[in-house]
Amino acid sequence: RIENSTNRQVTFSKRRAGILKKAREIGVLCDAEVGVVIFSSAGKLYDYCSPKTTLPRILEKYQTNSGKILWEEKHKSLSAEIDRVRKENDNMQIELRHLKGEDLNSLQPRELIAIEEALQNGQTNLRDKQMDHWRMHRRNEKMLEDEHKLLAFRMHQQDVELSGGMRELELDYHHGRDFAPQMPFTFRVQPSHPNLQEDK
Repeated sequence: RIENSTNRQVTFSKRRAGILKKAREIGVLCDAEVGVVIFSSAGKLYDYCSPKTTLPRILEKYQTNSGKILWEEKHKSLSAEIDRVRKENDNMQIELRHLKGEDLNSLQPRELIAIEEALQNGQTNLRDKQMDHWRMHRRNEKMLEDEHKLLAFRMHQQDVELSGGMRELELDYHHGRDFAPQMPFTFRVQPSHPNLQEDK
């Protein structure tokens, strides 16, 4: 180990470049599959992989040929789950094609009966859903109609109240005019200026 950190970093950079160069050369000249992974002392990653392959493929080949298990158990279960989901997706795609009427020649009568039942169930569910929407639409229409009638009734009430109030005002006005001449009025004149002649 090189004790001086500066010299150690310079040597690492030079040797790393040399290793990656040799990896590229052996891959091109000898048609070999090469993968190189380097971590610096600070944890920085440097890697190289032959253009014709990928690093995961090289690692899988290594695991198969060496017998060493590189992946943890959780990675295995994750890979199995991915495979399961992929197969399930493929099966669903096939079923969808069958429901569309495609690729039916390869099916057995039992499978065709199952598809027919699925289509009938789907049609029944679709009709039920349409009926639900229709009932909800009718309910909303009835609610709007009732609300409209209530608003019209309230407006009619307000019109009646307003017209009744106007009639009362008119009656009061005419009633006041009929009795106005009979109302007694008394006037008393107040002098606005002192009578200057009284002093004389």
